Amino acid sequence: MRNCRSYLFVLLIVLLVAANSRAEQPVAASTVIVYNKAADDSAELARFYAKQRGIASDHIVGVSCSNSEEISRDEFDAYIADPLREVFKQRGWWTWHETPEHETVVTATAIRFVALMKGMPLKIKTYEGTYAGDKPIEGPVSQNAASVDSELTVLALFSRQISGVLHNPYFQSYKAITEFENPMLMLVCRLDAADSGTVKRMITDSIATEKRGLWGRAFVDGAHDTRSGYELGDRWLADIPTQLHKVGVPVVYENTPEIFPEGYPITDCSLYYGWRTERVSGAFASPDFRFARGAVAVHLHSFSAYTLREPNNFWVAPLLLRGAAASLGNVYEPYLQFTAHLNVLNDRLLHGFTFAESAYCSIETLSWMSVMVGDPLYRPFGAWLQLDSAGDSSKNDWWKMYHEFAAKNFSSAAEQYRSLARQAALRAHNCPMFEDLGLMELADGNFAAATNYLGQAHSCYSARDDILRVILEEADAWNKLKQPKRALDLLRTALRVSGNAPAAPLLKKMEAELRGGGGTPAPGSSPKPTPRVRIRF
Repeated sequence: MRNCRSYLFVLLIVLLVAANSRAEQPVAASTVIVYNKAADDSAELARFYAKQRGIASDHIVGVSCSNSEEISRDEFDAYIADPLREVFKQRGWWTWHETPEHETVVTATAIRFVALMKGMPLKIKTYEGTYAGDKPIEGPVSQNAASVDSELTVLALFSRQISGVLHNPYFQSYKAITEFENPMLMLVCRLDAADSGTVKRMITDSIATEKRGLWGRAFVDGAHDTRSGYELGDRWLADIPTQLHKVGVPVVYENTPEIFPEGYPITDCSLYYGWRTERVSGAFASPDFRFARGAVAVHLHSFSAYTLREPNNFWVAPLLLRGAAASLGNVYEPYLQFTAHLNVLNDRLLHGFTFAESAYCSIETLSWMSVMVGDPLYRPFGAWLQLDSAGDSSKNDWWKMYHEFAAKNFSSAAEQYRSLARQAALRAHNCPMFEDLGLMELADGNFAAATNYLGQAHSCYSARDDILRVILEEADAWNKLKQPKRALDLLRTALRVSGNAPAAPLLKKMEAELRGGGGTPAPGSSPKPTPRVRIRF
């Protein structure tokens, strides 16, 4: 019986590896890389990406177009859309026919992913005048500006309708795009950033992370904005911690009008979701901040990707510069409901979909304002589906152990789950588990239990920034337990030891508020600035 079980186990591994190998081949074969012949480094980056991903050289296409980020609709048609359509026809990537009215109809496609390389234009400005074939519409989504990327998703439509939005048939899908029946849709992402070195790093980080797994903690920054319309974004963000807890990803959830402030101890950040500030700010504004390798980081704002060439402007470019492998944003005002539903994005990533699939599952509209910046084939959590994705250090083992525990036990009742988790964390000396359990109890209003878990995390960690973050959390729990003296003692002890740490001003501010009887702020203790340009409705 033992030999039989061993044989079955080995057979299962062989079948999984074989299935994974079969899955990879169609993905590379269904990918096209597009670069700008007129842009420095664009062709070289295209060849680099093709080599890294095993994409055939005849799937690299160069176009000659403007090197500007913003182009006109006529330039897009003449130098990008029309030439690409001819290439797709000539190389047999589309099955198509021409109607008696001389309209081209695509009935099948061999291409599902498109990677636009740095140097390709980013956005198409508003068309002034009459555009042949367009039917202007009324209302807030009447504009005809768009991102280049979103227009290329529907290249196969041969549509002249440029005003308004198109429904995304892939929205909220759970199918791989290679199994999706609609031939009109391609998932377009761009490998783009302020410099070519960042683009290469995004590519290599994505591939390396796929092999070992994306491990670390998530930081989610809500706004607690309940005004009509705005509550939608907060609802997306509020769903994410539960999704992460189910699979054992520790998460720090900031649910106040504040943001994670400058100096807040964000460590091992593999996932970041936030919203509502116009430009990179708070903890992420520091030039010394670095994400975990392979991180996916998204800050939702109307103009988060207005430019990718300025390394410290808006959000997408700065997040990539600070080590994220993938992000997404908007080039012009999209309106909140037509931006990425971040809970859907996160869910699909956790289920092993590619970055491109996850991103396009999360948006309702095409021919609009979205840009997905990162390797379209990147599967951050693909390693979770493999049996040999062991952690490569004791810290990675923390994450892996928590994931495996949660996947096995999360369906248990909350009290039983947390009891089992505490025992497992004690056995494994798993500091992130203690912290995460403490934050769960704190969110549930179980302040005594929270201080217990956070105290264990405080004693468990050895890295300064991890300890200081937990002290901020633990002091908050003690204050809510109406024991401010315990909170003050914690803060003062930390300041004596780490008075020069970047987080010291936050500790001092919390100490001052406790001494003044003003109550303890949440972890993000800087007011969230009112953006000049808000997501409108």
